[in-house]
Parts: sequence; C-alpha cells; structure tokens
Amino acid sequence: MTGAGVVADSLVKTYARGARPVTALAGVDLAVAGGEVVALVGPSGSGKSTLLALLCGWESPDSGVLSYTGPLAGRRPETLGWSELALVPQALGLVADLPLADNVLLPARLRGDAAAAGPRAGDLMAGVGIGHLAGRYPHETSLGEQQRAAVARALLLHPAVLLADEPTAHQDRGHADRLLDALVAAARAGTAVLLATHDEQALDRADRVLAMRDGRLGPRTSP
Repeated sequence: MTGAGVVADSLVKTYARGARPVTALAGVDLAVAGGEVVALVGPSGSGKSTLLALLCGWESPDSGVLSYTGPLAGRRPETLGWSELALVPQALGLVADLPLADNVLLPARLRGDAAAAGPRAGDLMAGVGIGHLAGRYPHETSLGEQQRAAVARALLLHPAVLLADEPTAHQDRGHADRLLDALVAAARAGTAVLLATHDEQALDRADRVLAMRDGRLGPRTSP
C-alpha cells in the first residue's frame, strides 16, 4: 500500500512522576507523507520515543489528534496490520524461540502467506547482511544482527507507514549504510518513513530533519 501518511496535530502527553507531572510532548504537529524519509533528532528524553509510541498506537495522547492520510484515512492504529503500519522499536521485539528467518517472516505468517513472502524475506536479509544467519536464533546473534532482522521484518510487507526508533544504533558504518539503503528504497517505493535517531549518517539520508527538545518539535537549526 502506497500513498498513505501519518499526521500529528497538537499532540500532548504527560506522565506522573512523583508529585509533579512531566510533559513528554507539548503540542507536537507533524506530517510525514508517503515517499519521504523524515528524521527526528534530539537529546535523550526530548520526546522522540514518546511521539513514536503515540503514532503507532502503543500509547494515547492526553489531547490532540492522530490521523492517517490516503488509503489509511479514518483508520485507528490498533486496526492496522504490518502492511499498513510497521515498527522498529528500540527493544527490537524479536521472538526468542524463532530463528531469524521466521522472525522476519512473522508479519506474513500472521496474515497467512508466509510461503509467498519467503523470497522477499531472503532478499531483505541478504541485503542487510544477515542472509547467512537465517537459521540462527536471536540469542545466537549479535545485537546489531538482531536489529537488522527487526528492520527486515518491518519492511517485509511493503508498509504504508514505517516508524523506526534508533534503527542504526547498533551498527557500524557499513551496516548502517545497508540499513539506510533499505529504508530509503522503501520510501522511494511509497512508504512514509519516520526515524528517531542520533546518527548523523541517518540524518544525511533523510529528506527532512526535525528537532525535538523538551517535548516540542521544530526545524533543525544546526548540524
């Protein structure tokens, strides 16, 4: 599915920590269209991960509106499958008792067409440098290899919207380039890609870079 995007309108999110509430998002406006890569940069605790959690439906805003555009207009995140909304979380979320190939194929297995998706899974794994690890379990691989499997899993079904939290955090420069190549290729095929990152390599590959600080989002003013 292509041509879809995600829109945040005045999203506010606060958390209770002790006697004083902490504002994680303070009225965030954001639009990511199909076909573009948008990067969020900002210090730890600035609200990047909270924003992704709201955009994927893991959490609900205190106020503001989350919506999708194009073929996903009117849908709620909890109704979307992996071909519509895919996520690469910092925790990666691989299934410990499945080998990497089955982890990558999991979105297709959930909708009943794992066999048809097999060749694409193999191509994605080879493209990010883990094709030779197809039969290994997560605990038998490095954190960087697990992260590459999580990115391949997210890309498997050509998602309309892809959200990735620090997707190159555990990669050396060469493997980061391979992951970014795959994410940019997805965007050029129509996926709306939003990355939260500290990685200058990723920022250099993005179509737009936005900065978060103290729960507010704006243009990046300096490298």
